[in-house]
Amino acid sequence: MALIMLILMNLAVMASLYLILFILSAFFGIHLDPQSMSGLFLMAAVFGFGGAFISLLLSKWMAKKSMGVYIIDTPQNETEEWLIMTVSKLAAKAGLKMPEVGIFDGPPNAFATGWNRNAALVAVSTGLLEIMDAKEIEGVLGHEMSHVKNGDMITMTLMQGVLNTFVIFISRIIADIFARDREGNTNYFMYNIISFALEMVFSIFATMILMWFSRYREYKADEGSVKLAGAEGIYYALAKLGQIPKEELALPTEMKAFGIVGFLEVLFASHPPIEARLKHIEEISRS
Repeated sequence: MALIMLILMNLAVMASLYLILFILSAFFGIHLDPQSMSGLFLMAAVFGFGGAFISLLLSKWMAKKSMGVYIIDTPQNETEEWLIMTVSKLAAKAGLKMPEVGIFDGPPNAFATGWNRNAALVAVSTGLLEIMDAKEIEGVLGHEMSHVKNGDMITMTLMQGVLNTFVIFISRIIADIFARDREGNTNYFMYNIISFALEMVFSIFATMILMWFSRYREYKADEGSVKLAGAEGIYYALAKLGQIPKEELALPTEMKAFGIVGFLEVLFASHPPIEARLKHIEEISRS
C-alpha cells in the first residue's frame, strides 16, 4: 500500500508540474524554451523545486495514509493522554504551536513531518511505546520536536530542490553536447537517452550529499533533545534502539530523514551510527 501511495504521489507531482508549465504558457505568456540556457535552467528549477515542494506539502497526508497513522484528537487512555501532555510541554518549551500527535503500528521508531514548523505531525510507533519507559520516549519526542523547531523539513526540501535543479540542468547540457551530429543538429532520441542516464548517475551523487546533510541534522536534533528533555532520555533510548537489528527499525523511504533511526549504510545513510550519536550526546552533556 505504501508503494502504491508513493507512485501515485509521484505521478501527481509530475502532473502538477506540467500543469504549472501549461498555465505559465497559456495565461501568462511565459514560455520556457529548453533550447536556450536560461529557459533550460528555469525548466530545471520548476521541476527540481516544484517536485520537492509538492512532496513537502503532501508529506503529512502521505505519512498518515502510507503508515496508517492514528491521530490522537481526544485521548482514549493514559498512554495517549501522556503523549499529548508531553508533546504539548515540549512544544511550549521550543516555542512552537502544538503539532498533531499520532501513533502507528510497527517496530520501535518515530518521525516528524509537515510543511512548516507550526503545522507539523509527530508520530511514534506502538513498538516504541512498548519497549521504552517514559523518560526514553520523552527523549525521542524531544528529538522529533527539535527537527520541527530547526525547520528541517523546509531545509531538506530546499536542498533537495537545489540538487534536483542542477542534476536536470547539467545532465541536459552534457546530453546536448554529445547528441549533436557534425552539422550541429540534435538527435533527440540520443539526447533523451543520454540525459536520462546522466540524471540517474548524478542523482546518486546528489543523494549522497543530501544524506550527508541529513546525518548532520540528526546530530543537531539530538542536541535539541538534550536541551528540551535532558540527556538521559535520548541517550538511553538510542542505546536501546542500538540493540535492535536495523532492518526491524527502518521507516519507509520518504520518512527516513526525520525518523529517530534509519538504515546505516555509510554514504547513503540518513542517520549516523548510533555509537557516534551516543558519543556526541556525551560530549554535549559534558559541555
